[in-house]
Amino acid sequence: MPSAPTDWTSPQHRRSVTWIVALATAALAFDGYDLVVYGTILPILMADPTQLGPVSAEQAGALGSYALIGVMVGALLAGAVGDRIGRRKLLLISIAWFSLGMGAAAMTHTTAAFGIMRMLTGIGLGGLLATAGAVVAEFAPASKKNVYNAIVYCGVPFGGVVAALLAMLLRDSIGWRGLFWIGALPLIILLPLVAWKIPESPRWLVSRGRADEARAIATATGIPSPTPEELVVERAGVDKVGFAALVTRRYALGTALLGLMSFGGIMLTYGLNTWLPKIMENVGFDAKNSLAFLLVLNGGAIAGGMLASRVADRTGPQRVIVATFLLAVLSIVVLTMNMPLWVLLAAVAAAGIGGIGTQILIYGFVANYYSTNARAAGIAWCAGFGRLGGIFGPIIGGLILGAGLGSNVALYIFAGVALIGAVLTALVPARRTAAAPGRVDTVTDMEPDAVRS
Repeated sequence: MPSAPTDWTSPQHRRSVTWIVALATAALAFDGYDLVVYGTILPILMADPTQLGPVSAEQAGALGSYALIGVMVGALLAGAVGDRIGRRKLLLISIAWFSLGMGAAAMTHTTAAFGIMRMLTGIGLGGLLATAGAVVAEFAPASKKNVYNAIVYCGVPFGGVVAALLAMLLRDSIGWRGLFWIGALPLIILLPLVAWKIPESPRWLVSRGRADEARAIATATGIPSPTPEELVVERAGVDKVGFAALVTRRYALGTALLGLMSFGGIMLTYGLNTWLPKIMENVGFDAKNSLAFLLVLNGGAIAGGMLASRVADRTGPQRVIVATFLLAVLSIVVLTMNMPLWVLLAAVAAAGIGGIGTQILIYGFVANYYSTNARAAGIAWCAGFGRLGGIFGPIIGGLILGAGLGSNVALYIFAGVALIGAVLTALVPARRTAAAPGRVDTVTDMEPDAVRS
C-alpha cells in the first residue's frame, strides 16, 4: 500500500482529482434523485387519475421499471463505445441526455408518454453510471480507489436523500412536475463545469496510442500519465477491447459472477426505494413518515458505504461485500417483524447499507477488476445487466402488493436475493495480471497495474 505522501505528485494533482471526484459525485446524485423521486410521487399518481390517468399497483411497478430498461440500454451502449471514444465525451453526452429526459417527462400527460420519457431518461443515466466508475478508477490514487469510488457512488443515495427531503417540503406546493423539473437542472448548472474541469483520462489516451495528448493533460493537471509499457503489463494476455475482452479466458467467469452480484444489489436498491414508502403506509404509517423511511434508507447507505469503503481499501472489497450482503439479509428480515419504531429505523438504515451500500462497493470492485482496455465495458456490463434486477425489483413489489399477498412476501424475496448475492461474491476468482516478463501475480483489489508484494 503506498504511503500517504506518494498518493499525490503535486498540489495541482490533488486539486484536479478533487474537482473530478466532486463533479462525478454531483452527476450521480441526479441518478439517485431520479431513482427516489419516482417513489415519492407514486402515491400521488396512484391516488389521482387526473395526473396521468388511472395507475394501478401493477402499472406503477411497470412505470418504475421503464427507466431501468433505459438505464440497461444506456449502460450497454456506453460499454460498447466508452472504451473507444473516451470517458470525458461520454460523460458530457450522458449528463445532457438525462437532463433533457427529466424535463420532457415533466411535460407528459399520459402514462404511455410518461413511461417513454422515463425510458429515454434512463439511457442517459445508464451512460453516466458506466462512465463514472471508469473515471474514478483512472484518476484516483491507488490507495484511495475504494474510498473515492464510494464518495462518487454515494452520490446516488445522497440524491435519494435530496429527493425525499424535497418531496416532503415541496411536493404539495410544486407538484410532481416541479420535482421532475429540478431533475433537469444539470443541463445548465453541471454540464458547463464538467466540460471545464474534467479532462480526458491520460490512461485511456495512452491505451489508444495518444501518448502526446496524455502528456499534455498530465502537464496541465498534474495527473500522472502511465507509460505504454505499463499498460502492456496491465493488459497482458488480453488484446481485445471493450466487451470482447470480458469473455476472454482471463475474465469470463469473473464477468458472469460480477454481473449476477450487480443484479442482486440493484434489485435490492430499486425494489426498496420504489416500494418502501408504500409498504410502510400499508403497515400503518402516514405518508410523511413513510417518506422519512427513504431518508433513513439512503442516509444509512451513505454513512455505511463510506465506512465499508475504508475497510475495503485495507482488506479488499470482496469480503466486505459478502458482509454487507449478509447485513441486508438480517435487516430485511427484521422489517417483517412487529418491532418498535426505533428498531425498524435501525433496520431500514442497515438495509440501506446492505442494498445501496453494497452496490456502491460492487462498482468499485468491478472498476478495478478490469484493465483499461476493458474497464468501461466491465462497469457497463454490471450496470446494464444489473438493471435487469432493478427492473424486476419494482415489478415484483407491484405484483405482490397488487395481488394482496402482503408486504412481507416481497421483503422475504429481497432477503433471499441478498443471501444469494453473498454466495456469488465469495465465488469471484482472483484477477491475474502479469507484473513482469516471466512472472504472474494474483491481483484482485488493487490498481490494475499494481502488484501484490
